Amino acid sequence: MPDNPKTTLLIVDDAVENLAVLNTLLRPYYQVRAATSGEKALRIAATEPRPDLILLDVMMPGMDGYEVFERLRADPDTRGIPVIFLTAMDSTEAEIRGLAVGAVDYITKPIVPPIVLARIQTQLELKQARDRLADQNAWLESEILLRMAENEITQEVSIRALAHLAETRDPETGNHILRTQGYVYQLALHLRFHPRFANVLNHRYIQLLARSAPLHDIGKVGIPDAILQKPGPLTAEEWTIMRTHSKLGSEAIEMAEREAPQPVEFLALAKEIAHWHHEKWNGTGYPDKLAGDAIPVSARIMAVADVFDALISRRVYKKAMPIDEVQGIIAAGRGQHFDPDMADVFLAHFDVFCGIADRHSDPAPGQP
Repeated sequence: MPDNPKTTLLIVDDAVENLAVLNTLLRPYYQVRAATSGEKALRIAATEPRPDLILLDVMMPGMDGYEVFERLRADPDTRGIPVIFLTAMDSTEAEIRGLAVGAVDYITKPIVPPIVLARIQTQLELKQARDRLADQNAWLESEILLRMAENEITQEVSIRALAHLAETRDPETGNHILRTQGYVYQLALHLRFHPRFANVLNHRYIQLLARSAPLHDIGKVGIPDAILQKPGPLTAEEWTIMRTHSKLGSEAIEMAEREAPQPVEFLALAKEIAHWHHEKWNGTGYPDKLAGDAIPVSARIMAVADVFDALISRRVYKKAMPIDEVQGIIAAGRGQHFDPDMADVFLAHFDVFCGIADRHSDPAPGQP
């Protein structure tokens, strides 16, 4: 026989004598709450302790059992409470209707106590099983989200570590990877509704793009120090070697792709950026002299970000350029170095990119 006083049942019937009979039957085993109308039943169901099961009379004046049931299901706080319909109508059609709307069982009056107790116990056990399953699913979902978050953090830390490895070979770059990552993200956000880019720049692509951006110069680890850290202009031969960093970077990323046990989404964009971010819209860039839309969107965005940061930053071979001159150079590069629409959007939100540069500015010489 059931015996769980913490389990709460709500019995709803406009006939007081019926409530008395059910109350006498159920109170030894359960905490019982009662209502003589649909309106009162809804109020009770919405308060603590919420019922674990509702016995609901179908034929009541005013709001009948079917309407009460619909209102219970419409409320997120009560929609999960199982309902057993009670009715004096002993017909197959009535039973089918009750089960069709979502009731878990259907009991006809006059009630038979052992049957009522057995059916209540069965439905409570089913509810407990559903609740345990829901709790387990919620726990599994939280674990999956936690593991995914941990993987995201591990991936980002690994990317930053690799990017900083390239920076150690070229110490003047300072916060270059933080700034360019910020530029890339913001430029992609501002481009996402442009008709030329809306099909590409969805939320997932932009997240992967920003994650990939720090690896754009990873190939510099393969450039000799004498060239990478030379304080003066490079010779033609040195420029030829310097330009190999784009291919070196994409080849290193491609090797990582091949060795990964499964595809890693951001690596595809990282490879594009590393290989082609020095291409120019007019086809005079390197390494492949791609032009126009043949240059991947990711690399075109990176090109604007990279050039902007190079111009505003101090290097061993040059001073930082005044911001108004930088703005003019970006404008002059529209349709030449840069995708014209990307240049327009960059210039339209120029203050945003200047703000990123200020937040991640390099320390003055001699400062940590």
